[in-house]
Amino acid sequence: MKSLKFIPTIIFVFVSFLGNTQVQTTEKDSLEEIYVQISGIIVTGSNLTPVPFVTVLEKSSYRGTSSDYYGFFSFVAMPGDTIIFSSIGFKKSYYVIPDTLTNGRYSLIHTLEEDTILLAQYDVHPWPSREQFRDAFLNTDIPNDDLTRAQNNLDEEILVLKQEAYPAGGSLNFKWQMNEVQSRLYYAGQAPPNNLLNPIAWSNFIKAWKNGELKRK
Repeated sequence: MKSLKFIPTIIFVFVSFLGNTQVQTTEKDSLEEIYVQISGIIVTGSNLTPVPFVTVLEKSSYRGTSSDYYGFFSFVAMPGDTIIFSSIGFKKSYYVIPDTLTNGRYSLIHTLEEDTILLAQYDVHPWPSREQFRDAFLNTDIPNDDLTRAQNNLDEEILVLKQEAYPAGGSLNFKWQMNEVQSRLYYAGQAPPNNLLNPIAWSNFIKAWKNGELKRK
């Protein structure tokens, strides 16, 4: 008798489980039927050339994507949605997804018409008046050609000034150091000569002084 009391409870739990399972299955089937994978290619209406980087949006939710370099796009939408195609240089276009789709995929080839935009004409002048343009044109410093610049760079006076201004490089410093080392080795063990006590050096100095060779050029 006690076991008969639990029979209604068991029947109620079993019926509830079947109901929940049927509801979940119905929701799953409805989701699979509602959402559709929309894929396609966007081309021009004149020569069917793919249009890259087109903005593809769903009108109500503004969900969407953009086409790639070859005009291909793909995103999820619902039957009956209105798709907006827009791109610079083309007219905005609309497409309504059919509401009679039976599977979860839909493909299309959508064409865009080229749009011509006419802008107002503007005259751009580099100077506000003719007088300022004339003064600037007459006072223009025309740069030298390649030959003139090369000749100026090889001028002897300019090269001398640059030589005096630039410090010694690595090769010149190495040569000077080697000369110092050679001089110390040559006079090793004896005192180096002192030209202040050299009569020949004094004779050459006095002769050059009289001849004016010591004047700065």
